[in-house]
Amino acid sequence: MIEIALLIGFFCFAIALILNLYRLAKGPSIADRVLALDTMVINGIAILILYGMYEGTAVYFEASLLFAMVGFLSTVAYCKFILRGDIIE
Repeated sequence: MIEIALLIGFFCFAIALILNLYRLAKGPSIADRVLALDTMVINGIAILILYGMYEGTAVYFEASLLFAMVGFLSTVAYCKFILRGDIIE
């Protein structure tokens, strides 16, 4: 039963990634594109966690934590670059 729920979760997050990719390509502003990229990171984290549950290992949970930290830092750096034009002051 849990395998079916995990497959449904994979399917839902795959559709979300495709819709985010569309928003990334067709976003009318840079803010929409940054938001789409951040949402893609969140969906990637969810897929990593679901795959970790499917495989039954804790390695993917640790990888998802690292992916979350890198995604957060890249979003903050890109927003700072958009606002100020420079990342390092």
